[in-house]
Amino acid sequence: MNPTKRKQSGAIGTVILFCIAVVSAGALWIYFDEDVARKLKQEAEIQSMAVIGDVATKRLASASGEGTHGAAVDLIKRPIEVRKVAENIHYATGVGNTIMITTSEGVVLFDTGLVIQSANQLQILKDTVSDADVRYIILSHSHADHIGGTRFWMDEGTDIIAHQNFEEEQRYLSELQPYQYDRNRTLFPWMPAWEDRPDIPLMRYGGIVPTITVDDWETYLFTLGGIEFQVIGAPGAEGADNAVLWLPQQKVLISGDFFGPQFPQFPNIFTMRGEKVRKPVEYIKSLDRLIALNPDVILPSHLDPTIGAEKIRKGMQRIRDAVQYVHDETIAGMNAGKTVNQLMKEIKLPPNLELVQNHGRVDWAVKSIWEYYMGWFRFESTTELYPIPAQDVYADLAQIAGIENLIALANNYLIQGEPVKTLHITEIALAGDPQNASALALRDQALVELLERAENGLRNDYEIYWLKSQLDTAP
Repeated sequence: MNPTKRKQSGAIGTVILFCIAVVSAGALWIYFDEDVARKLKQEAEIQSMAVIGDVATKRLASASGEGTHGAAVDLIKRPIEVRKVAENIHYATGVGNTIMITTSEGVVLFDTGLVIQSANQLQILKDTVSDADVRYIILSHSHADHIGGTRFWMDEGTDIIAHQNFEEEQRYLSELQPYQYDRNRTLFPWMPAWEDRPDIPLMRYGGIVPTITVDDWETYLFTLGGIEFQVIGAPGAEGADNAVLWLPQQKVLISGDFFGPQFPQFPNIFTMRGEKVRKPVEYIKSLDRLIALNPDVILPSHLDPTIGAEKIRKGMQRIRDAVQYVHDETIAGMNAGKTVNQLMKEIKLPPNLELVQNHGRVDWAVKSIWEYYMGWFRFESTTELYPIPAQDVYADLAQIAGIENLIALANNYLIQGEPVKTLHITEIALAGDPQNASALALRDQALVELLERAENGLRNDYEIYWLKSQLDTAP
């Protein structure tokens, strides 16, 4: 084991031993009445998570690289501190914000952050804002960076409000966690390796059961301490289980990930890390619902608020119209007999609808919309129907074509400014000779060219992370 990994493993081992000690000490709860016991157990878990969070924060502080506004590498470096939106609205920053609305009858929370930051967010909010009972926890959706601290915040009788599809989304994400973990780690490079993560129950994803649910475009209304709360089901953004909170008296929209990490931007209709398909028409309908509210403030679960009714209205309308445009152009192109690759090349946002694409991308949205409606079979090749990919014949092609001929062709493509075609050819060459230095060098040059284009073009974070990961793992 190398010294760095040994040091990390030792730190994690120390944390786990500490947690066992704290929870064991907290086992004294069995000698107290049920309410006191519950609070003692919860406090022990919070103390354990605070220690884990501090160790993780020190490790993540060394995360390398810089991203664009709202990139994961930026979010992980955000300090945990309390910021004020209004006298009764505060949020604790972090990868995911934990938002607290105070009332004379208790506290309402919206999202509870990433589990390794949740204890510190909880403590700073209770210390500086309010330690009143938490009456409601509203969860914007089932992603881990939004629900991590839920169990630590719950009081006796706390209601959890989420979308009706929350449990189903949580179910499949839980079942596929081993498969998705390495995919997520490629795009969120600060995550520890699967074998290095502390696998203890209080850090595990899932297990949250809402007590109140809201369906698509429905509103659950409640009043607490004279403040009206409206929880609205708004699908199509970060998934089928998206919900937002509207405070009509203050005209504040607490949006979760509905708009993504920044506002306005082209939404992530397709997520590169892999999830269920996100539905564009439902997202447009949800946008119409929120535009009609005419909010003065948008408070998201990542980064900071957007303020100003006109700015917000124009931003939401642009997002809606951009998604509608891409959707309609994709449908028109499909009906005209164009292939998905043709449409990915051709469809661009017109100048009046331009949005940053560092989170979602138009060409990826085109492909996602195409597959959302038509599935995986494109009617382009019989081979699509069978479990034998083109890569299975690459080695034979390389032998027949000759490695040197393939390298010459790949080099010509690179000279002509066609790095993707270069990658296609080098994949064939490397299937025939995996250690061929010339093919490896050309592949890396193509990746560097694509990375430079990405960083100087759309600056899409996920594309950049992927390309960097491919360069980092090159032989």
